Amino acid sequence: MDLINNRILGIDPGLETTGVSIIDISNSSSYEIIFCDCIITSKNKKIPQRLSEIYVGINEVIKKYRPFCLAIEELFFAANVKTAMNVGQARGTALLAAFLNKMEIYEYTPLEVKQAIVGYGRASKEQIKYMIKVILKIKEDNFISKKDDAWDSLAIAVCHANSSSFYKKTKKSF
Repeated sequence: MDLINNRILGIDPGLETTGVSIIDISNSSSYEIIFCDCIITSKNKKIPQRLSEIYVGINEVIKKYRPFCLAIEELFFAANVKTAMNVGQARGTALLAAFLNKMEIYEYTPLEVKQAIVGYGRASKEQIKYMIKVILKIKEDNFISKKDDAWDSLAIAVCHANSSSFYKKTKKSF
């Protein structure tokens, strides 16, 4: 599988809802949304089945769009240990899918993502969504999931696109 070296897979992991997006960056430093949606699993299913659905969904996106790297949110410690463990399992599933597809993996804290997108580490979901619309020149959000997780996955991908390590790699390819 040839990976497209200017294509980023952004993941906002979650057991119930995993945000998944693909963006391209052009040599003029503009971004294009290629894909943006969520993988949703049912609470009625056992965790291994839900993790399998997340893996299969992410793997299908990787095979179809061939991104060269994964940008994913790091796990932060939450007050609810069970929720943190479930998110960690979903995150591990996404990391496995990327690793098995020989993709480079980059991790960002929620604080880093918010600072990269809004310039403020305690930005709200609404502020992030607004800035993503501005950065990606989204006029209407009809083609993007209404779920915050989809928007968060776009923010993670854009955060990585703005990182110096990404620019160094793509400058050589243009």
